[in-house]
Amino acid sequence: MISEWVVSILLLFGGTFILIGSIGLIKLPDFFMRLHGPTKATTLGMASMLIAAMVYFASSEHGLSVKEILITIFLLITAPIS
Repeated sequence: MISEWVVSILLLFGGTFILIGSIGLIKLPDFFMRLHGPTKATTLGMASMLIAAMVYFASSEHGLSVKEILITIFLLITAPIS
């Protein structure tokens, strides 16, 4: 029950940040601003969605999924965040 709420909140949080990053990609005027805005927002949004997937699979009968952990680490290492 609690895990369903946590997963729902994390998915909404991640979707909101991905939407904000996409709007920033369209609205910002300069090339470097277009790269800067969506990078941070979509990285945080995707990390939130992957954490939601980890919580969901950990609370179900499948146990902890290593795939989401590896994707999150790869995403955070390769994203151009400074």
